[in-house]
Amino acid sequence: MMEIYFYKVNEKYGCFSNFSPHGFELDGFFWKTSEHYFQAQKFVGTELEERIRISLSPMEAAKMGRDRRNPLREDWEEVKDVIMKKAVLKKFSTHKDIKAILLSTEDKVIVEKTSNDYYWGCGQDGSGKNMLGKILMEVRELLKDYNN
Repeated sequence: MMEIYFYKVNEKYGCFSNFSPHGFELDGFFWKTSEHYFQAQKFVGTELEERIRISLSPMEAAKMGRDRRNPLREDWEEVKDVIMKKAVLKKFSTHKDIKAILLSTEDKVIVEKTSNDYYWGCGQDGSGKNMLGKILMEVRELLKDYNN
């Protein structure tokens, strides 16, 4: 089965990246990128949540969210996959152009090709969990079902 790899926003499947500039409304707020939403959810109910939401770039949001001097919400490990799926589903159901790109991948395996992330991506040696790719494939199935 053919695999589709993505990582950088300016590449063919760059819209699959959480850094792609496809904003959406969720939980009563506008989010510039799915990265902004995801990182902010680590600090729900704190002023850091809003600082991340209004940060200028997804890279800035990521840096703030990954700063371990800030305590994560206690249930983060249990909820992070659900939160990512919620953001990805909202992003692709909001933007028809990227929804069409996701659906055009049909049943191909989608892989985030990143060398340093073994959870969301495939990691340096391909042994990573590729959770973002799996979530994109789940969202693709939901959107296919929704289209029919």
